[in-house]
Amino acid sequence: MGAPLDRSATWPYEQGEPGRFSYARADHPTGVACEEALGALDGGHALLYPSGMGAVTTVVLTLLRPGGTVALAEGAYYGHRVLLDHLGGWGVNVVEFDQTAAPPDDVDLILVEAPANPLLTMPDLEAAAGHPAPVVCDATVASPLRLRPLEHGCEIALHSATKVLAGHDDVVAGVTVTRDEELRDRLHLTRRLAGIVASADTAWLVRRGLETLEVRLARQEETARTLVERLTSHRSVEVVRYPGISFLVSFDVADGDAAGRVERGVRVIENATSLGGTRSKLEARHRWEGDRIPAGLLRLSVGLEDPEQLWADLEQALTQA
Repeated sequence: MGAPLDRSATWPYEQGEPGRFSYARADHPTGVACEEALGALDGGHALLYPSGMGAVTTVVLTLLRPGGTVALAEGAYYGHRVLLDHLGGWGVNVVEFDQTAAPPDDVDLILVEAPANPLLTMPDLEAAAGHPAPVVCDATVASPLRLRPLEHGCEIALHSATKVLAGHDDVVAGVTVTRDEELRDRLHLTRRLAGIVASADTAWLVRRGLETLEVRLARQEETARTLVERLTSHRSVEVVRYPGISFLVSFDVADGDAAGRVERGVRVIENATSLGGTRSKLEARHRWEGDRIPAGLLRLSVGLEDPEQLWADLEQALTQA
C-alpha cells in the first residue's frame, strides 16, 4: 500500500550533499508518496498539511498581502470566516458573497466551497474562474471523485483530508492541489518555513484511506439518497438540503429546541462533530455558527451503516422534534 511508514526526522547526506530527503520539515518519503496519490486524484501537484485549516492558512499567507481582501462564499465552513477575522490584525479583509453568482469585483483572492458546509450550495465555478483573482475551491465534501476544481479554472483545490479522504475518524490532515508548479513551490516554501507539515503517521493514514475511498463514497451516496427521500416527506422536517452528490445532508426542524431533542434522541447515529467517516454523525450546527444558519438546522454525515437501521434511528428521533 504505497510507501512504508518512515518516521525519520533526518536522513544522511549523500556524498557530502543533501539528498532528496534530508529533514522532515521539508519533505519525507511517506508524505511524498501520499502527495503523489492525492495529486493523481485531483489532477495536479498536491501538498499535505497537519489539518485542513493548516492548508487554508498556508494559502492565505502565500497569496495575500496586507490590505488584501478575500471573497468568501456565504454559508461556507464557518472556520474559514473565523480564521480570516482572526488574521484581520495582519491586514486581511474579508467579504462574503453568494457563491451561486459571480464574486465581487475588488477582491484579491476568492474562496468558494463545493458544496458549502452546511448549507450545501454549489459555486458557479465558471463565474469565479472568470475573475482576475486566484480561485481556491474547498472541495472537501465533493472529494476529487465528484469534482476536480482545477478542471474548472480554479488555481487551487483544497481538502480537509480529515473527512472522506482519510475516512476513519483517526487522523487530522489537509491538502492543497495546483497545476502550477511555481505556485506549488511557493506554497511548499510557506509550509516549510512556517512548519505547517504533516507527520509521516498522518500521511500513512491518509494514504490508507484513499485505498477504499471509491467504495466508501459510493455506499455513502446510495444511503444518503435513500435518507433524503424519506426525510423530505417526514412531517417534522421543514427543509432538506442535498446537492445530489456525496455523503452530507442537512435538514431543518422547527427550531433550536427541536434540533436539540433530535440530537439527544439518536442512538445508532453519533451525536458528534466532523463528517465523512465510516460512522454516521448528526449535529445541530447553530451552537457553532450562530445566526448565519437556521436554528433548527441539523447536519447529517452519512456513514457505512445499514440504511434501514439509520432511517429507523432518525425516524424515532424525529418523533421528539
